[in-house]
Amino acid sequence: MPRPPHLCTCGQLVPHGARCSCQIQRDRERKARFDQKRPSSRERGYTHEWRKARAEFLHQHPTCAFCGAPAGVVDHVIPHKGDMTLFWDRTNWQALCKPCHDRQKQMQERYNHIIS
Repeated sequence: MPRPPHLCTCGQLVPHGARCSCQIQRDRERKARFDQKRPSSRERGYTHEWRKARAEFLHQHPTCAFCGAPAGVVDHVIPHKGDMTLFWDRTNWQALCKPCHDRQKQMQERYNHIIS
């Protein structure tokens, strides 16, 4: 049996599991404001030196630390947040596949942010 639609805060009826167009627009605007203030990837430390170190690390650690699939992302276990010492600390790196990085790792970081 299908689930009933829900009422958005704007008053629009939205099918179950879908998002209202006003929520999507609000998210786009919020993300655009964030991106204007965010430093470029180069300014955050992701330079040619990083790409070389990343390739070497993935060669040494070819599988995802979470699921064992082929890894394609070098993740910082503890988010460096601009701390270049932590950024380059290889003991703080882990190899992850893209799905694990984009789902599980991001959920972990959101959960840890709420708790702390």
